[in-house]
Amino acid sequence: MATQIEKKTVIGLDCKLAVEAVETDTDTMTFSGYGSVFGNVDSYGDIIEKGAFKSSIERHLDAGTMPMMFLNHRIYDSLPIGAWTAVEEDDYGLKVTGELLDTSDGLDTYKALKKGLIKGLSIGFYPVVWEMASKSDEYRRTITEVDLVEVSVVNMPANGSALIADVKSNIEEMRIRDLERLLRDRGLSRKEAETVASQFESKRYLAEREQKRVEMAELNARLSRLLGK
Repeated sequence: MATQIEKKTVIGLDCKLAVEAVETDTDTMTFSGYGSVFGNVDSYGDIIEKGAFKSSIERHLDAGTMPMMFLNHRIYDSLPIGAWTAVEEDDYGLKVTGELLDTSDGLDTYKALKKGLIKGLSIGFYPVVWEMASKSDEYRRTITEVDLVEVSVVNMPANGSALIADVKSNIEEMRIRDLERLLRDRGLSRKEAETVASQFESKRYLAEREQKRVEMAELNARLSRLLGK
């Protein structure tokens, strides 16, 4: 997966989308995840080391810019689907947080994320510093510095190390089956997930019933006062 920009090769590195949240209780459509995982051999035989994005992130911050956000690296034939609001390195990889635009592509992407139909992120970058592996190694090269151009939401992830975490709305509004799936993604067995989700649903039902009881009592009190007058 490569494109040509100003006679330089921009390499696309796929990585499964490690989504932490998709907010639906606000007016924005935000999500976060990992665009790259450190120390992992990708489908092109490359390993990206921790610190590889540090200089590029600093240049973006100094210039007041961010890597662009596209769908499937469509740099030339489409507008961005959103904007990355935060890009940083942690011990695991390149963590990104973004907000989708209220456009047809942005809304479609948001719906697909919520349904779990899109599970990948992919970085587009210029390799700056790298070391080629020997013929006996099971990888091609180790990259220690990149110039990060864009991070795309992609349909077909190639890197299996950054597993999906969850795509969810406000947990208070989640359906029981969605909660079960989320719990199983976090490592619980099917039986454990069903038990926890059922307990949560029961407590939510009791809370809603109690709230309705309180509201009805308040309404009755108001009616009694009105009738008394």
